[in-house]
Amino acid sequence: MMMTNAASDTAAAAARAAAAGSGGASVSLQNLSRSFGSVRALDGLSLELAPGELVALLGPSGCGKTTALRIVAGFESADSGSITVNGKDISQVPAARRDMGMVFQSYSLFPNMSALDNVAFGLRMRKAGAAQRRSRGTELLEMVGLAQHAKHYPHQLSGGQQQRVALARALAIEPRVLLLDEPLSALDAKVRLQLREQIRSLQQRLGTTTLFVTHDQEEALSMADRVGVMKEGRLEQVAPPDELYARPATTFVAEFVGTMNRIPGDLRGCGVVTVLGATLPVQGRTPGGAIEGEIDVLVRPEGVLVAVVPNGNGIVASKTFLGSLTRLRVLLSGDVTVAVDMPSAAAAAMPQGASVEVSLPAQVAVIVAPRR
Repeated sequence: MMMTNAASDTAAAAARAAAAGSGGASVSLQNLSRSFGSVRALDGLSLELAPGELVALLGPSGCGKTTALRIVAGFESADSGSITVNGKDISQVPAARRDMGMVFQSYSLFPNMSALDNVAFGLRMRKAGAAQRRSRGTELLEMVGLAQHAKHYPHQLSGGQQQRVALARALAIEPRVLLLDEPLSALDAKVRLQLREQIRSLQQRLGTTTLFVTHDQEEALSMADRVGVMKEGRLEQVAPPDELYARPATTFVAEFVGTMNRIPGDLRGCGVVTVLGATLPVQGRTPGGAIEGEIDVLVRPEGVLVAVVPNGNGIVASKTFLGSLTRLRVLLSGDVTVAVDMPSAAAAAMPQGASVEVSLPAQVAVIVAPRR
């Protein structure tokens, strides 16, 4: 990241403070439950969004994140629980009256309308005059970089351009809350990167409170002020991206977010773990899990050290070039494979099949979990 954590937190707080004074709404989801037959999609979900905050819900398919979004939008009803916006319960308010904008995975543009008319559609439904619709529509198209395509129809636009029109349409009515339902998943990688940066920039500029559902970790971690990781209808953890990555609250979060190695170790009662021949203090223990004895140590690929030595404890099984970094897959005894991220220049000296010594630095954030 370009900013330090402190600078990033300060900038985010400033943006939310500005949003609180410019129409950003507070949103509260309290104990939401929803079942579809025998399937419990939401199981007591509670979440708070501050004015102007962008919160991403992340999780595997079927975890309940889209159901939560649809309940907030008013497209689904919760079996129990409540939703409040700026302190007002909107649980029984129809979707059309919730003052929310929504962008879907599919672009959902009207094929017989120009880009400008698509953007201005919500204003037309609100009986805004033609001059106001044209002015606001043009302003939003300029914001998303499509002013020159105002007269083009959806079939004349690329996928990324269509999604930008859909975003502008959602923002044209100046919603108190913006809902994003995996809006980038149908786009290619380069367009996704460009559009997620544009969405984040617009969201911060306008101060719109935003709930963003995605299965893409990179999107969630790069765009959100906070990320909520869901599993089986419940939130496992809600935290800023850096905290979620560095200090996961559960084994599920640790292994779902990013890449995590499991290395066999031995946990002692005095709060130390023996792993790869070294004794290290446990700096973070996964709750509800490990007991003394045989455990797995969870550690990120960038937290592992490797050096070429004769008769080391591992063999380089494969190498994947990732630009400035290279990921090694190192085979240890017991058929344990460890991922190691290191600068590509250093990795050049470690050919496939090389004997290496794998170790953990004393300052590594050691998390322990029950042995699989």
